[in-house]
Amino acid sequence: MTRSGGGRVLAVLGPTNTGKTHFALERMLGHASGMIGFPLRLLARENYERVVRAKGAAAVALITGEEKIVPSHPRYMICTTESMPLDRRVAFLAVDEIQLCADPDRGHVFTDRLLHARGEDETLFLGAETIRPLIRRLIPGIEFVSRPRFSRLSYTGPRKLTRLPPRSAVVAFSAAEVYAMAEFVRRSRGGAAVVLGALSPRTRNAQVGLYQAGEVDYIVATDAIGMGLNMDVDHVAFAALRKFDGRAPRDLDSAEIAQIAGRAGRHMNDGTFGTTGDCGAIAPEAVEAVEQHRFSPLKTLSWRNSDLRFTSADALLASLDRPPTIAGLMRARDADDQLALATLVKDEAVRARANHPERVRLLWDVCQIPDFRKVMAEAHTRLLGQIFHHLTGPGRRLPADWLANHVQRLDRTDGDLDTLVGRIANIRTWTYVSHRGDWVADPAHWQGVTRAIEDRLSDALHDRLTQRFVDRRTAVLVRRMRDAGQLVSAVAHSGEVVVEGQHIGRLSGFRFTPDAAEGVNAARAVLTAAGRALKSEIAGRVDRLAADDDTAFVLGEDGSVLWRGEAVGRLAPGAEVLKPQLELLPSDLLDPAWRDRVRRRLADWLAAAVAEGLRPLVRARSAPLAGAARGLVHQLAEALGSLPRRGSEPQLAALTDDDRRQLSRLGIRFGVESVFLPALLKPGAQRLRALLWAAHAGRPPAAPPGGRVAIAVDPAEPAAFYEAVGYRVLGTSAVRVDMLERFAAEARRLARESRAAGEEGFALSPSLTTLLGLSPDEAGGVLAALGFERRDHENGVRFHPARRTSPAGRRRPAERGSESPFAVLRRLGA
Repeated sequence: MTRSGGGRVLAVLGPTNTGKTHFALERMLGHASGMIGFPLRLLARENYERVVRAKGAAAVALITGEEKIVPSHPRYMICTTESMPLDRRVAFLAVDEIQLCADPDRGHVFTDRLLHARGEDETLFLGAETIRPLIRRLIPGIEFVSRPRFSRLSYTGPRKLTRLPPRSAVVAFSAAEVYAMAEFVRRSRGGAAVVLGALSPRTRNAQVGLYQAGEVDYIVATDAIGMGLNMDVDHVAFAALRKFDGRAPRDLDSAEIAQIAGRAGRHMNDGTFGTTGDCGAIAPEAVEAVEQHRFSPLKTLSWRNSDLRFTSADALLASLDRPPTIAGLMRARDADDQLALATLVKDEAVRARANHPERVRLLWDVCQIPDFRKVMAEAHTRLLGQIFHHLTGPGRRLPADWLANHVQRLDRTDGDLDTLVGRIANIRTWTYVSHRGDWVADPAHWQGVTRAIEDRLSDALHDRLTQRFVDRRTAVLVRRMRDAGQLVSAVAHSGEVVVEGQHIGRLSGFRFTPDAAEGVNAARAVLTAAGRALKSEIAGRVDRLAADDDTAFVLGEDGSVLWRGEAVGRLAPGAEVLKPQLELLPSDLLDPAWRDRVRRRLADWLAAAVAEGLRPLVRARSAPLAGAARGLVHQLAEALGSLPRRGSEPQLAALTDDDRRQLSRLGIRFGVESVFLPALLKPGAQRLRALLWAAHAGRPPAAPPGGRVAIAVDPAEPAAFYEAVGYRVLGTSAVRVDMLERFAAEARRLARESRAAGEEGFALSPSLTTLLGLSPDEAGGVLAALGFERRDHENGVRFHPARRTSPAGRRRPAERGSESPFAVLRRLGA
């Protein structure tokens, strides 16, 4: 492409639907070489494929910011306007939508091509009539070709959304408005395709394909529909006549209305346009302008100096700020790349690295990396600074691991529509970076990776849009449920339920969880279909559950009852802690008879599971014991296998020697601090004890300590929880009762030895701290809770037994017996 005159220059102007692009392609293919710049990547891709079909892939190159397909010797180059190679000499050159020279954001690029880009033999500028006066003034000797519209475009006035004719496009000016309109169309008319400017070309084409294939009769779009989309639209309905132009809300002018309304009517078919929703009528003068294709000419074009100085960052900024000297040109407002540059050069680290022309040019190239999302300017500028830092570092390239980290975290297809749109925008930035071969190692690899991710995200977004705004599933289900026949259904091993080829949800146990459905009607259709289709599956599951042995059931960590790994019930408070109730999880699929059958089987298993898991305790409860022994076992059962000795003194005092021997044979240990069953301190028994206690207390289950002999107390858990799983809360620690006995015995031994040696108390020895695995301070807290007094001495901290008749404030056994009511009764009986 030359940047000087030469050859014939033509401006082909006219409204939409005049065949200007087809005319330009035919002219280009009549030359030995050519180049066309399109305003959109999807337009470039569409016309690239058209030229490939005519001339073969080896003869055609595609060049956009995010995609480059360049054979070894291409004759024709299809580009986005920004990506047109400035140093390529071609016989023919064309720029589409040249009226975008007036665009405040991108216009300076189109103006630059208008002023400087030329084919050696022929140059074409395609666009609207509104730019004719300025082109005539700026390009002396240019020829004009007018292209009339093939069909008529007529105004039909306002219409309700429910009365729009089929093959209509509804136009709004924000994603929220588009979604709201599409939802209304889905509910009232069965579905709509959706087109937004933020969609990737792949998603946009897929949505248009949905409409073109006749799967839906309506399309809801932003003004992105006004350029680059060829569809069979008969009517365009404006849901609003105001838009936000990047700076402030404003009314659409008549030329913008015409650009969008011009989508209606293709080739020789007439089209209509109007308004809908809460939008009022279009002003009569605007209607006349659109129907007659007469619009006010453009007064100025956006311009930015392209003769840039790279001697320093300040010089570059100054050259960008240079005003135009030609009438009809207006300095463009600061574009994203210029704003990013102005921000980055304020960073001293960036300024220090941009210390010679080559570095300044590199900084400018980095600033031109697009922010496709256009809502996170600060974050994008920060990313540009990181890229520049790496490119000016020792490797002069982006580190592969750093690049991989940024790219791979975008390779996710979960999330809502806005999340997917954001990921697509971000991955398009990295696709652009990957096409800078001097910035990354193995650019072909990264181009493939980013393109694959964009394709996956685009497909996921298309699926989400279709699922939300085109209710295929509901339509199929409702249609089949009108018939009296049985629905064809299947349940996968994973639980996924498919009815009439439509995924409707997941069956877990006896609970059906429907897939997300938009609207009450859709949700009702899914649930009704599930109820009809799953009857035989539920009947079979009830039979299998009733016949399964106990190994098919387990208790979950949350107190749920699992059958074959799926929750079917849960523990609930019962009359006794060892006899919890069994509640079935809610399910509309179980009729009363099935529900009773399932409940009986689960209750039988639960009773057996408790009896097996706490066998020593259950055995002790069923043993033939005398009154005091029976009372002690009852207390142990209520405490799930361990209890403080202090609370059981009356029963202990009343035990006979035969009682003690019988209880010992049952596995019950009598400690100084506790009475407990050692067998129930194992992790499995502790887990069951925790679940039973939580069910009885009506609390969420907490995880037991799991084999540790001492742990820090969680303030969120009551002391009763620790007692229930075999631990005693002492200070800030909870100590397992069997290890507490050893710890207390060792403390008493040290106290006796110190007393015998005439020493004042005893020091905290390693033999004490290692028993529990506690720090000295934590072990000291346990001693204090046991009744030992901490005193500071010259030779360190020492502990003294409290002045009382027995440890932990208890009276001596000889005294206890005289006061025990059980002892009194035994004596009176004798």
